[in-house]
Amino acid sequence: MEKIIVTEEKLHELFEAAMQASKLSYSPYSKFPVGAAILTCDGRVFTGCNIENRSFGLTNCAERTAMFNAVTEGATRISAVAIATPKSDYPVGPCGACRQVLTEFGDGDVPVVFGPKIENLVRTTLAELYPYDSLHELAD
Repeated sequence: MEKIIVTEEKLHELFEAAMQASKLSYSPYSKFPVGAAILTCDGRVFTGCNIENRSFGLTNCAERTAMFNAVTEGATRISAVAIATPKSDYPVGPCGACRQVLTEFGDGDVPVVFGPKIENLVRTTLAELYPYDSLHELAD
């Protein structure tokens, strides 16, 4: 399945979906809501929020929540990712675990945007976030 051509307008729409998802965050400990939205190669958008736990290692990040929602619905190839951190003063990128999970389902040229608001988004790609993808070629 081919990736969708991702326009600037589509990235903004995806970021707005991530912002809406951040409102559903369960983050009573950090008070740091995060939302993510993933555009799949078949044109669907899946969202997720961070879900914290008292045992912080059991916390699930927004990016992985969105990706797992997509996989649960049969979508395993992604075309774009947006991450919203509305309570931050600066852009906060995905953690290492999320970078690993996202590269499992997307090629290096997949665009990724993240930030606290649409006016100061960081624009990058999966390859720039995770340049030495571990064992990706084995899955092909």
